[in-house]
Amino acid sequence: MLAGFSPVALTAAAVVSTLAGGAMALRFRDRLHYLLGFTAGVLLGVVAFDLLPEIFALARTHGFDPSASMIALVVGFLLFHSLEKFVLVHPAQEDHYSHHHHPNVGLASAAVLAGHSCMDGVAIGIGFQVSAMVGVTVAMAVIAHDFSDGLNTVSLMLRHRNSTRRALTMLAVDAVAPLVGVLLTLAFAIPPFQLMTYLGFFAGFLLYIGVSDILPEAHSRAGPGVATKLIALTCCGAAFVYAVVRLSP
Repeated sequence: MLAGFSPVALTAAAVVSTLAGGAMALRFRDRLHYLLGFTAGVLLGVVAFDLLPEIFALARTHGFDPSASMIALVVGFLLFHSLEKFVLVHPAQEDHYSHHHHPNVGLASAAVLAGHSCMDGVAIGIGFQVSAMVGVTVAMAVIAHDFSDGLNTVSLMLRHRNSTRRALTMLAVDAVAPLVGVLLTLAFAIPPFQLMTYLGFFAGFLLYIGVSDILPEAHSRAGPGVATKLIALTCCGAAFVYAVVRLSP
């Protein structure tokens, strides 16, 4: 059943998701926390119920030591934590303390998000090199994540006094980036050990995005009295991925 899916077609869905996130940022700024809460659960579920089991399955099949993937997971988590704190948050904080917003800060932040989106496309292509099941579930996580990427791209651009036209331009760049990434993976095949290691790295990236970026963003946007609903939605997102993985052949 999953053989009918292609990495390019699913990446096209990620493009649409990014554009939808940007459009939502322009139209509805006070009700996105519910969707972000569910998205965080989806990312956590992909790491726990799909990527990590696939890593251990590859290790058993080929006789690899899975510790390399666990090291890659930690490296992925810390790398994107460092990028966010030093490239995104630190300049934004300095800008906040000086009581000014500079367009170039928003532009640099949006460019980093576009780089992340390109790596999302690479992850989809590599996932399909492992199996159709891994490719589809990774794509599902990317589609969910890219919605928030589009949302954040537009929000960062507008927050730092960029025009709506410039914000839409960077949104288009961010939307196309996953297609560039997945097309790159069509040109080469990755050996099993490198696949296993990259899956660990990508798991660390998704784990960071889910628990340290999207989930806090959801709670920061929410008003009082909705924390229980957000937690329930996060649990539902993880349960949804578990069901998809368990029911798929």
